Amino acid sequence: MEGKSMTNRYRNAMIGAALTILVVAAIGWSIGPSVIRQYQGDLVYYTGRHLVLVGWSLSLSLLCGIPAGILLSRPYFARHAEKWMQIFNIGNTIPSMAVLALALALFGIGDKPAIIALWLAALLPIVRNTYEGLKQVSPSMKEAAKGIGMKPLQVLFRVELPNALPIVVGGVRTALAIIVGTAPLSILIGGESLGGLIFPGIYLNNQGQLLLGATATAVLALMLDAIVSLGSNAYLSKRGLLR
Repeated sequence: MEGKSMTNRYRNAMIGAALTILVVAAIGWSIGPSVIRQYQGDLVYYTGRHLVLVGWSLSLSLLCGIPAGILLSRPYFARHAEKWMQIFNIGNTIPSMAVLALALALFGIGDKPAIIALWLAALLPIVRNTYEGLKQVSPSMKEAAKGIGMKPLQVLFRVELPNALPIVVGGVRTALAIIVGTAPLSILIGGESLGGLIFPGIYLNNQGQLLLGATATAVLALMLDAIVSLGSNAYLSKRGLLR
């Protein structure tokens, strides 16, 4: 049964990848090879800068979000977890442009305020999913671990976190999609991203340049999500934790 489930997952992933390739090929054809050649250098440069913003902001979100989710799942804090969640929801409640403007006012122009704004936007999914994943671990499993002499930290790292990992990964994928999709706006506060193709295309009414930047952003989001999905599925399957 498990082998059949894995086969179905990989088949669905391959179908999704094939459809994505077809859509990208159709959009690429509509853009035209001449436009792609014209902006090839910019495309490579801005994609690299986009990945830098994504890497830094996602890393900060993981470093802050996972420990925060763990802390909120502990009995002392769990009673007020939903109140604390509202603090982490600031980056999603306030419009992205307003968050970018506040980051600009506090940290100046460049990549730094963009990373801070993207970090705030991506915090909630990671905190929420870490918290929910840990809360859904069976109490009997934790009691059994304590019964064989495990200390609280051992229970957390050997029992709770491994079993919560599928839900945590879901939060990471959501955060990644938010970051990749919001990063083009960073061009408005001096950050370098694929917005460097999108916004000049809007200002100059250059449909080819605009479509190239937007398509590159969408493809990047799909590729990064596929990498995280396939990598996490392979790891979870190896550990027998895939649901």
